[in-house]
Amino acid sequence: MKKFFSLCLAMLFFAALLVGCSGQKTSSSDSENKQSASTLEEIKKRGVLIVGSSNDAPFAFIDKDTKEFSGIDAEIIKEIAKRLGIPKVEMKEVKFENLLLELNNKNIDMVTDGMYVKPEREKIASFTHIWYKEGEALVVTKDSPIKGIEDLKDKVVGGQKGTAFLEFAQKLQQEGKIKEVKVFGSQSELLLAVNTNKIDACITDSAVAGYSITKDPSLNLKLVSPYEAQAAGNIAAAVRKEDKDLLDAVNKELDKLKEEGFVLNVLKKYGLNEDNVVPVDK
Repeated sequence: MKKFFSLCLAMLFFAALLVGCSGQKTSSSDSENKQSASTLEEIKKRGVLIVGSSNDAPFAFIDKDTKEFSGIDAEIIKEIAKRLGIPKVEMKEVKFENLLLELNNKNIDMVTDGMYVKPEREKIASFTHIWYKEGEALVVTKDSPIKGIEDLKDKVVGGQKGTAFLEFAQKLQQEGKIKEVKVFGSQSELLLAVNTNKIDACITDSAVAGYSITKDPSLNLKLVSPYEAQAAGNIAAAVRKEDKDLLDAVNKELDKLKEEGFVLNVLKKYGLNEDNVVPVDK
């Protein structure tokens, strides 16, 4: 009888142990799922969305005069955050090459810094819908008759040393599409040379050139438009792979901003135009 009683107790203990282990496993799994699904809610509870940027004008930077988080990407993400019920967006300055590392180390919530969507980056982060596209621009004086690359056969065109845009201009020269290419050491020297008619045009970064023109009233320059950039890249924000709740919420509000014309207005504010717009993907 004692043996039977002892055996029953042992069986009951073993059964309870199994139930306990099973319940603990389920609870742990539920906790992990809850944590993964609550990223956006945690940001809302905190009241601050922390984004990473290399403090790069005109994309996402701290304005030296107003001390405000400013720029194309900054204005878009601040409006998205407001619509998601997040009252504040805080920029953490990070070297550009370390932005995705800081994202995956959970030191920032998102990357918003004029980042091109590239296959190697998509392996380590998820990207939102495309915010806008950006590449080279053809910059001329406001009264210039130049309307595109086809008008450069007998023209002198400038490029900035060390940039892909200079390489593009030199390639066009080799193809006989540009008469001569002159090299300048900085963006400001390049734009000044066009402004003073030392060269007929320049090929340079569209966002940086557009921003410079809007900020400096002494520059009697414009970006040729319409113009289809041949070295264009698609720009979007990056989030961690597991943060699908945040990704979906941002995408939903971004599409609304595009349809309402908000994104186009921001692009124009910083010297860009309709050529940079990427429509909502239906």
